[in-house]
Amino acid sequence: MPESPFYAKAMRGGSRLVGHWMLIGQADPDRLAQILADTARLASLGDPEETPSGVTLREWSHEGQPPSWAMRSALFLLAQIPSRPIPNDDLEACAWAYCWLRNRSFETFEQACEALPDHLQAPLAAPLEQAWADQQSQRLI
Repeated sequence: MPESPFYAKAMRGGSRLVGHWMLIGQADPDRLAQILADTARLASLGDPEETPSGVTLREWSHEGQPPSWAMRSALFLLAQIPSRPIPNDDLEACAWAYCWLRNRSFETFEQACEALPDHLQAPLAAPLEQAWADQQSQRLI
């Protein structure tokens, strides 16, 4: 069976996911980094050793590889914003789908789909299916 490119796409889209948070977040980069780290700690999305600086957050959002907790926190926050943001491209959508499955536990693919906010149903339909397949084959870790 050929290797799925999903995980690589999700990791490449991680910087875009964090960048989306920086674009929409209404604060300076240092404050946005603090919010991400605090969210990770409070929502049990990871345990950052230290709070990153705004400079580090900018690096992560420009083709750097953000840590999993930062990606997961960015999605957690973006999914709740009243303006209902959606991913800007396929790589970012893969990162959103990857984090959606990492942030919560689902028994079935249907449960994962149904739990998505309405505005994310269509944009994440295909990437979530790929993420689920990777998770089920134990490649999504």
